[in-house]
Amino acid sequence: MTDYAMLDLVPVLQGGTIRDALDRAADLAVHAEATGYTRYWVAEHHGMAGIASAATSLVIGHVGQATRTIRIGAGGIMLPNHAPLVIAEQFGTLDALYPGRIDLGLGRAPGSDQQVARALRRTLDSDPQAFPRDVMELQSYFADDGETGIQAIPGAGAKPEMWILGSSLFGAQLAAALGLPYAFASHFAPAMMDEAIETYRRNFRPSPVLEKPHLMLGYNVFAAETDEDAELLATSAQQMFVAIRTTGKGIQLPPPVPGYRDTLGRQENAVLDSVLACSATGGPETVARDIAAFVERTGADELMFVSSIHDHEARKRSFAIAADAMRARTSEPAAQ
Repeated sequence: MTDYAMLDLVPVLQGGTIRDALDRAADLAVHAEATGYTRYWVAEHHGMAGIASAATSLVIGHVGQATRTIRIGAGGIMLPNHAPLVIAEQFGTLDALYPGRIDLGLGRAPGSDQQVARALRRTLDSDPQAFPRDVMELQSYFADDGETGIQAIPGAGAKPEMWILGSSLFGAQLAAALGLPYAFASHFAPAMMDEAIETYRRNFRPSPVLEKPHLMLGYNVFAAETDEDAELLATSAQQMFVAIRTTGKGIQLPPPVPGYRDTLGRQENAVLDSVLACSATGGPETVARDIAAFVERTGADELMFVSSIHDHEARKRSFAIAADAMRARTSEPAAQ
């Protein structure tokens, strides 16, 4: 059985406000819980006009208040931006507030451009081994094993579910070495997905938290009642990706544009074909077929659905269609 989860970038709509984005995040988390999603994640991004989840632990606390049972967490925290003790305290607090529900995905990218990364970190000097050491230091705080000589309060004894994130082989190798679950960012960086999957599974070492590899893959879904409607909805995300790849700057999520891809040149269309290679766009039958083929090809234990759609109700419907497709694979009843 393949579980299904949700990644919410907490999009700020063109002309909208941060408060509106956060209100929609809470509503979307409630929707995820009602439609059978295993977990709801937000991701740490900085200096991005269209993403409101920079203060990631605060957003998790916000959606935690609105939900009751679904796992909530970070996909992820960019650990080089933070002292491990600070993250232990933040997620120890979240674990105390929402016990048994907190996920902590860890990545090593800045979640921003170099200028913003420098403002966050004060220096860009780095040691390639710093991230693995920081992950193990964080594990030590939660285990309260005395290895650091410091007790994290809150944090000591907390049990967030830790994941390693990645878009290259580095994260796959680290997750395998530490015996942790691994989430690959195939929803925006699919180029090395197959190699990363093979690396993680081949090198995995059982650990006290995980006996065998557990793989999650990011997957875009733009679902609607018809293929044509879905293709229109997808143009909002397409505009966002083109802006990021051509200007280096994020934009607020724009409304859909009919015939958008016909207005693009060969280079921009190639960018979209590459970035969105792991996607399903269409009506319920099309989406169900494409999701099934992706799971069959990769053997993923979980899919992390991303659905960057401008209209909130259409976005919720897209996630619901994806959930129906996953339930149909195990003959579970569809949500109403």
